[in-house]
Amino acid sequence: MATIGYAALPVPGGGDSPTTPGHLAELAVAIDPRLWQHVTNEADRNTRLAGAPARTVAVTPNGTSWIKTSATMNTWITLWEPLPAWQPVTLASGYVAGETVPQLRIWQGRVWTRGRIARADGTLLPAAGVRLGSVPAAAIPKQLAMWAGGGSLTGDAMTGVGRVEVFSPDQDGNINGNRGSLVWHSQDGMQDGGTAGVFWADISGFYWLD
Repeated sequence: MATIGYAALPVPGGGDSPTTPGHLAELAVAIDPRLWQHVTNEADRNTRLAGAPARTVAVTPNGTSWIKTSATMNTWITLWEPLPAWQPVTLASGYVAGETVPQLRIWQGRVWTRGRIARADGTLLPAAGVRLGSVPAAAIPKQLAMWAGGGSLTGDAMTGVGRVEVFSPDQDGNINGNRGSLVWHSQDGMQDGGTAGVFWADISGFYWLD
């Protein structure tokens, strides 16, 4: 049977003797894997398209789209998805949101964080490592996450910067908290003989989940 186009679709031609039902079925089988498959959600995709060939594309009503990368395994990569909503960071006892609300967004294997955290009593954050709060289970990294966070320059602060960490499972038992703990380490010294530390910490940054 003749084939047409880059997809080599089977279409009767030339000396082929058409057997309409059989030829239509063969054409449908050839076209089907090249269509965007409509699914309800990721679970529906995994159930109905587990045996689909590689390069199959699935799309949900909100536009989330994936492409299958294996012919033998149910492995997909995301082509596009709506930007997820921000989620709250759970604050530790004695700590409150600062000028901006502490939040996080999980998107494409990364966690983005933003917001400021201060002590409820208005005093300085301890200079040593201190647990400011925790992230939800879905935002816990596989290995210790770390980045530089800004801090208040009010009072005797010298640099207004600190180290922000989110603990991975291997940190369970750490003196500053267990997995998912959001921890601040002040990098500040004393500028003029006062007390080291800052009045608030900014957790804005991002880290990888894997």
